[in-house]
Parts: sequence; structure tokens; C-alpha cells
Amino acid sequence: MDPVSDPTDPELKTDDVSAEAPPTDGSPVEGSPVEGAPVEGSLGDGIRTIGEFVRTLPRKPGVYRMIGADGEVLYVGKARSLRSRVAAYTQATRLDTRLMRMVSATRTMEFAVTESEAEALLLENNLIKRFKPRFNVLLRDDKSFPYIVIRRDTEWSQLAKHRGTREPANEYFGPFASATAVNRTLYALQRAFPLRSCSDGVFSTRTRPCLQYQIKRCTAPCVGRIDKPEYDGIVSEVRDFLGGRNREVQQSLSQRMEQASAGLEFERAAVLRDRIRALAHIQSHQSIALESIDEADIFAVHAEGGQVCVEVFFIRAGQNLGNRAYFPSHTNHLDEPAVLAAFIGQFYEARQAPKLILTSHDVAEAELLESALALSSGHKVEIRHPKRGEQKDALDQAVVNAREALARRMAERGTQRQLLEGVARVFALEAPPERIEIYDNSHIQGAAPVGGMVVAGPDGFVKNSYRKFNIKSEEAAGDDFAMMREVLARRFGRALKEDPDRNEESWPDLVLIDGGQGQLEVARQVLTELGLEDIAIVGIAKGPDRDAGRERFFMPGRPPFSLEPRDPVLYFLQRLRDEAHRFAIGTHRTRRAADISRSALDEVPGIGAGRKRALLHHFGSARAVAMATLEDIKSVPGISDAIAQKIHDHFRGGR
Repeated sequence: MDPVSDPTDPELKTDDVSAEAPPTDGSPVEGSPVEGAPVEGSLGDGIRTIGEFVRTLPRKPGVYRMIGADGEVLYVGKARSLRSRVAAYTQATRLDTRLMRMVSATRTMEFAVTESEAEALLLENNLIKRFKPRFNVLLRDDKSFPYIVIRRDTEWSQLAKHRGTREPANEYFGPFASATAVNRTLYALQRAFPLRSCSDGVFSTRTRPCLQYQIKRCTAPCVGRIDKPEYDGIVSEVRDFLGGRNREVQQSLSQRMEQASAGLEFERAAVLRDRIRALAHIQSHQSIALESIDEADIFAVHAEGGQVCVEVFFIRAGQNLGNRAYFPSHTNHLDEPAVLAAFIGQFYEARQAPKLILTSHDVAEAELLESALALSSGHKVEIRHPKRGEQKDALDQAVVNAREALARRMAERGTQRQLLEGVARVFALEAPPERIEIYDNSHIQGAAPVGGMVVAGPDGFVKNSYRKFNIKSEEAAGDDFAMMREVLARRFGRALKEDPDRNEESWPDLVLIDGGQGQLEVARQVLTELGLEDIAIVGIAKGPDRDAGRERFFMPGRPPFSLEPRDPVLYFLQRLRDEAHRFAIGTHRTRRAADISRSALDEVPGIGAGRKRALLHHFGSARAVAMATLEDIKSVPGISDAIAQKIHDHFRGGR
């Protein structure tokens, strides 16, 4: 893909604009500019800016970005013909209100030419995810989906949950909609296929069977209770079952159970019977299942009250691996087919699409989307809107789920909005806060000090905005006031550097501090020093004997006060405080565990995990390594003479 600089091709004439089919992604209809269109004020400025670029644009596929005066990317769009699509924004009489606002705010544009429209669609989705333009439909999703993995990079294969980068040597099954769905499936699988689930470290150090063996969830290969061929046979059964050959697996188990029973091996027959029951249990919990389909993703959309819900179901090997509801933003101006097109493109921006995608509506530009997904996934992708049969039945049920999820969200948002209005009333704010930041610190006698920030808004807790702060100042460790000062100074100092004009949505309307008058005063001083006196700050402290329900609130210029014990706003504020407390303590424990697991060997250059393990196995402790002679260190397997000399010198100050 080449960026469009400023071509001066004499054949590219301003009045030579070819017409394209009307776009379905919220962009205006294209055609030649309308003479004499009313272009007054800032709208006229935007149209003139865009018109300057039209003269130099090629008639090739590509991606364009509309950019505001402050450098904000307002909109990212793709085009079969860049010149034709961009020229459409100069037609003032054919722009709706939303597009008028967008054009009025446009001060410059950037372009990238692509080889095909499908490639332009992929780039468009990538840039939308990167810049999050406020005039595009946005998919709010920052989580990777979990998988079940059969680890084949070890002698005794392991059955486990996996999230993140995949290793080529292992086998992965999924995706599952949530960690809960994976855990539930793993729990059932371990009843049917007793493979090891422990880590390599635990596996290699076992001397007798663990509890998993006692409750028949593992065959204890760690201590030789099963031979390798039999264990590999169970691994093959798991692979077949997860791969969709569940009937064959069940028939094989049934035949072996009958043979064991006929041979009077009743204990073995009972084990096989229990495994068959476990498999039946796994398959019985299928609200949506398509046994005739190897793999498919189902997308159902429902719009109501100006909001949209997209429900996604994952079907693999005919089994439903769970579902997840999404609520994309900036969808008011689009119909369901256009929302689906924008949503699906972004959904697979960082994921591989299955061979079949079922949708509740005919997706706008489906053929183009199929080409783009095939290009990124490396195989043919079909987008289908079935009208009858089991696929239509599954889609109908998915639509019901989308409708119910949207109804729940609207009810929750209504309640949340009432609570935020109550917060505004209690703290005398001008309007209900859209973003509340809550701060707390955690440490044990100054050890592993951390600060935590959690965020809440109209949709509840915004967990992808949580932040942790490892306290850097040694003087601040153990001093709650100094820790709070460092946390707030770092958070808001960085925010001012990144967004000095405070245009982003990441600025809080209310700051809650877990603490009393002292912590409040520290917070007030920090915000005053940074010129942020307009941000409301409140300290929330537990009452006498730290009883919940008797909290006292502290605000600048007001005497401390309390709320009625049964006030819903009090319960809401308690939840915010408790979430900040939970997050800070969890972060502290994680850091403390990491500190405890550190060794003096970690400070030796060139000592990785393998060499560290070899040294500790040989000497027993880092202290013993430090006291060892050079010859003793050289005798450790995997430690070369040069590394041994480096270790010896490190513990003796280079002597």
C-alpha cells in the first residue's frame, strides 16, 4: 500500500468523477459535485478543504482519513475509487446532519492507496481500531478469546486453558466466549478424559498421586500409574471429541464397556460408564447447536431505543462454545445490515474468521467482506443469511438473546443513570458524572507499595481503564499521604502531557479518594498545583469501628457529612470504594508474590530461567551459589566456564 502524496497527473481532472453505488456504511451517496450548493460558515470551510484534495486523488481503491484541527481522526472510510468517494463529501445538499458535522470539523485528510477494495476494507478496520474515530461505528472489545489446548510439546500431553499466542506444536480448540465457558468445559472433559492438567513444574516433582487421581480426574502419569500407549489413546479420544467426532468416541467407549463387562472386568466397565455419562453431560447443555456444521460464527443484531446489541455465538464441531453480547457505539445513523458489516469487519481485524458466518440480516457489501476475510484468514469465507432450516432456527434464538441482552442493558443503564444523578445531587455536581475515578493504595509496612485506580461510568465499571501504579519513591513507601500524592501527580501529570486541552473522554468528572481529610487535602493540593481545580474530589472514609454504612464524606469547603444508612447512593459509593480496595490489594499481592519469587540470581547478567533452575537444583539456594567456589559452579550441568566466571565475579564484587 502506497501513501498518496500529491500526484500531478494531468489526466486526473476535477470534473471527471465516476459514480459508485450508494455506500452502506453511513457515508454519503457519491456523484459529481452540485454547482451552487449552499456552503456557508464552517461547513463551507470543510467542503473547500476536501475539494482541494479531490483534485489530486486517483481513481483507485484505498482508505481516507478525515482529521480535525487538533489532529483528531474524525472518520476512517474505504473506497473503490478514492476520488469518487471523497468528492461526494463536497455535495452539501446531500449530506445528513451527522455528515455535515463531520465535514465542518475536517481540516485536513490523509490517504492510502491499496491494491483492491478488499485490502482497503482490512486497512479501514485496522485504522478504526487504532484511532477509534467518533464518526465510525466502534466495537468496544479489548479481550482475546480463550481456547482449550492439548499441549503436544511435552512427553505427557496436558489439557489446559489457553489465552494468547498459539504455539505451532500444540492443538487448540475454540474460541470460547468466556473463561467461564472454558472452565466449565474443562471440568466436564476431565471427568470423561482423565488427562493431566498440572504444570510441568508440578508434574516433574510428584512422588505420589495427587488428589486429582483420587477423585478420578487424572490417571497419574507422573508416577507411572498408566503406560504411554494407553495415555496417548485418551489424548486421541479428546482430540476426536473436540474435533466433532463425538458419536464415534461414545460408540467406542460403549463397545469397550460392554467388552469389559463381558470379561468380568466390572471396575474397568464402571470407569468407562462414568466417562460416557460425562460426555453426555457435556453435550446436553447446548442452547444452540448445529451438528451439520463443522465451524461457524453466528451474528444476531437487535436495535431498540437508539441502541444496538450484537450477539455472537461460536459453533465448533457442531457444539455451542458460548456467546457474548456486544454494544457497539456510534450506531444511531445506521440500519442493522450496515451495523453488521462494520461490526464483523472490526471483529475479525485481529482474529481468524471461520469458513461460515451466519447473520440475522443481509449484510451490506457481503461479497466485499467475504473477499477481505478470505484474504486475512487464508481460506474461503461465506457470509450467509439463511431463510429456513436449523440454521434459521439457531439465528432466531440468537436474535432472542440479543433482544434480551439489550433489554437488560437498558434497564441497568436506567438504574445506573439514577444512581449517577443521586451522586450529582449529594456532591452538588453540575451534571451526573460520566466518568468517576476511584483511588486506593495498598502495602504491608511499606513493602511492595502500589496504588490503584478504577473507573466507573454510565455502563458500570470500565475495567479496561483500570490502572496500577508501582510506587517509585522510597520515601513514599509506607506513607499513605505521600503514596496518594505520587499516584495522583503521575496520573494527572501524564494526562496533561498527552491531552493538554482536555478534549479526550479520559478526564474524570469526579475523583473519589479512599480516605479522610488528610488524603483529601493531598489530592486537592496535587490538582491545584496542576491547574485542575475544576475537577470535583471527594474523600470517603469508614465511620467509627470501620463499620460499613457509617461512612463519612469529605469535600473541600464543606464540613464532613454522612448519608442515610439505607440510601441507594451510599450503597453505590460503597461499591465503588470496595472495587478500588479490591483492585489495589490484588495488585499489591501480585507484586509481593513476584518480589518473593525473585532470587539473587536474577541480578546476574546472562542467567536465564534454565540456568537459574540448574544452579538452584545443584546448590539448593541462591545463598549457596554465592558461597560456592568457581570450580563448584563450573561443575553444574549447562554452566560454561565463562558463565561460571561471571557468576563467581558477581557475588564477589568483580574480584
